[in-house]
Amino acid sequence: MTDRFTAFDPSLFRFLAELESNNDREWFQENRERYETQVREPARAFIRHMAGPLAKLSKRVVASDKKVGGSLMRVHRDLRFSPEADPYKTNVGIQFRHTAGKDVHAPGLYVHIALDRCFLGAGLWRPERESLAGIRKAIAERPNVWTKLWKGRDLAGWQLGGESLKRPPRGFDPEHPLIEELKRKDFIAIYELDHDRVLSPRFARFVAERFGKVTPMMRFLSKAVGLDF
Repeated sequence: MTDRFTAFDPSLFRFLAELESNNDREWFQENRERYETQVREPARAFIRHMAGPLAKLSKRVVASDKKVGGSLMRVHRDLRFSPEADPYKTNVGIQFRHTAGKDVHAPGLYVHIALDRCFLGAGLWRPERESLAGIRKAIAERPNVWTKLWKGRDLAGWQLGGESLKRPPRGFDPEHPLIEELKRKDFIAIYELDHDRVLSPRFARFVAERFGKVTPMMRFLSKAVGLDF
């Protein structure tokens, strides 16, 4: 097991490339040891490394290196509703959940590593109706706070992603100055990365710094859904 994280190795991307071309159970079983040594264990070491820096940002963020049910998302795809899909995910997904994340839809932090796209994520993706209403209400009532968050230097490089409604949400003024923000169905901030950044020895520090910059937004969203951060 890799106890100390220094950097991700290029072999991680090589494994993901081969998995894309050989996405079947037989190949994966033959290469399971490679998955464990080149992908899973380095990712778990990264998670352990991030526990300290994340704790300084918020006591509500969980960095768990458990093999099952921890921050590292499963490589096996859920085929119950898509039996024809490929059985394995071709990305590394690492989620640092809010401590309330198992009980309610709570803001969280995310690291995505794949051949075609690498990025950091922060916020809520597809919040449930009550949480979504709370976020919209908070933005509608405190538009200056939300605007100030996104005009500051701290969020340089971060962009709000996700989908939006075509029409203003029911119960909100169509003429509200932030109506386009209120139309959002997702409140997830994205910071794009390239492979060189992911493979850098400073990657963990960089991630901690970027997550630190987005902490005020995480506090805003958490408060909007009735949580602290």
